[in-house]
Amino acid sequence: MKKLLAYLLVLALGSEAVAQTAYQPGYAEFQRNGSRFGDNLKKREDSLVRQFRDKGLAWPAKYLYIRSFKYDSQLEVWVKGEKDQPFQLFKTYKVCAMAGTLGPKRMEGDYQVPEGFYYINEFNPRSVYHLSLGLNYPNASDRYLSDAIQPGGDIYIHGSCVTTGCIPITDSQIEELYVLASNAKSLGQDFIPVHIFPVRFDNRRSTEYLNRYVRDFADYSYLANSLKEVFFYFEKHKKLPVIMVNGRGSYVMDDDVKKAVPGADKKAAAPVVIKKDRKQEAFNEKEIPTTVHKLPEFPGGAGAFRDYLRNLNTELAPYLSEDQHTAYVLIEFIVNKNGKVLNPKILKGGNDLLNEKLLDALETMPDWAPAIREEKAVPMKLKQTIVVENKTATLTGGN
Repeated sequence: MKKLLAYLLVLALGSEAVAQTAYQPGYAEFQRNGSRFGDNLKKREDSLVRQFRDKGLAWPAKYLYIRSFKYDSQLEVWVKGEKDQPFQLFKTYKVCAMAGTLGPKRMEGDYQVPEGFYYINEFNPRSVYHLSLGLNYPNASDRYLSDAIQPGGDIYIHGSCVTTGCIPITDSQIEELYVLASNAKSLGQDFIPVHIFPVRFDNRRSTEYLNRYVRDFADYSYLANSLKEVFFYFEKHKKLPVIMVNGRGSYVMDDDVKKAVPGADKKAAAPVVIKKDRKQEAFNEKEIPTTVHKLPEFPGGAGAFRDYLRNLNTELAPYLSEDQHTAYVLIEFIVNKNGKVLNPKILKGGNDLLNEKLLDALETMPDWAPAIREEKAVPMKLKQTIVVENKTATLTGGN
């Protein structure tokens, strides 16, 4: 169990909390010699020595931490000389191109930059993008939540200022970062953490943009809040927390991390939601045919069903969370051969209170005209997305 726990930790973060391995002599020198830009890297190292001296930092940095902010187009480099020391900011680079939008990467070809907690797992001195540092995407969380067949990959910090889902900086900047990372690896830091955030959570303009985005994509709020907690924990302590991945693919932090978020102790308590014991009616799903000649029909037809959904929106909108503008709730239910609606379920979306209210409504849904196969009524399982929107909410937000 201890080995499994450590393995998940490395997958999720590559944290400074993971014990470093033995010294690897010559790794930085090996990288310089393996690159066609070896002379450039030697000059960059000479420049870095001077920059560290001017900032009062010990050269070389034994520990490196990188964090990037998508909306703000920034990449920060933090360093320290000893494990128990706090990190110090060395430099902030401008991310010179960006693909995709806010939100995580979930499949190959979506042009998204990942969001979450990663580490450098590859040094490529012969990259077509000058030099590149590979990230361990997909990590343990991504493998659970992303497309099972094509989650994508090949995510790098690299030069050349072009991207289709990576983090590009200028050639001179990647040379500096490459030297810093290869030196840290030479000194034993096998897992150099790279955290990718949607925004700088201490920048009002950036968080307002994020708040508007989350209102339209409510399912993203849990990940965004997890990232926010880690950001402020580091801001407060200048050290990295231990981050795990649970059985649902979500990042898990302890209470100390959550308390680092400004105002966390002043937040109103979430409403207590009492979930009903909803008994499922016995039904043999093997009776459901794979094809039918006519689908089930809501009483009054498609127009009446649209009216029903609009009324549901009006009834359920007050139960949206404060940070939700729109919820997309995927439901599933069975219409049996007598037209009765059986065993409605929430598959995805919403929140605990909204979902309880929605299930109450679905359990009182009127009988449908059943599906027809070969002129006989047959049962059918249906899935439907219910859109719940707060039409009176404004699209402005604060910190």
